[in-house]
Amino acid sequence: MRITITSVLVDNQAKAEKFYTEVLGFVKRHDIALGGEARWLTVVSPEDEGGTELLLEPSGHPAVKPFKDALVADGIPFTQFSVDDVQAEYERLRGLGVRFTQEPTDMGNVTTAVFDDTCGNLIQIIHQKS
Repeated sequence: MRITITSVLVDNQAKAEKFYTEVLGFVKRHDIALGGEARWLTVVSPEDEGGTELLLEPSGHPAVKPFKDALVADGIPFTQFSVDDVQAEYERLRGLGVRFTQEPTDMGNVTTAVFDDTCGNLIQIIHQKS
């Protein structure tokens, strides 16, 4: 068994597509109209284009907004991405206007930082030390 697709719930797929591709640097993998404004919209890491897809899933279900609002209010990131250098990625993303809620923080075996994805989520970047 392996993970092929995971989701991040976004409040606007067009805005999410722009942020996740143009700012974070992911590559669009699938973009299939589902009727109305909803799309099956996935992105992948340019470092592993055959790897796990991230579905930019519409957050229209009534349970999503209170769930996401509670996580953000408590400062809890629900999604995490690995990077080679948290400080360098923090500097790159800040230079692109990304708002961080947690600056790079050394936590022993890991360094983390947390940013706002502009689509209602906090995202953590992490580097695990060897």
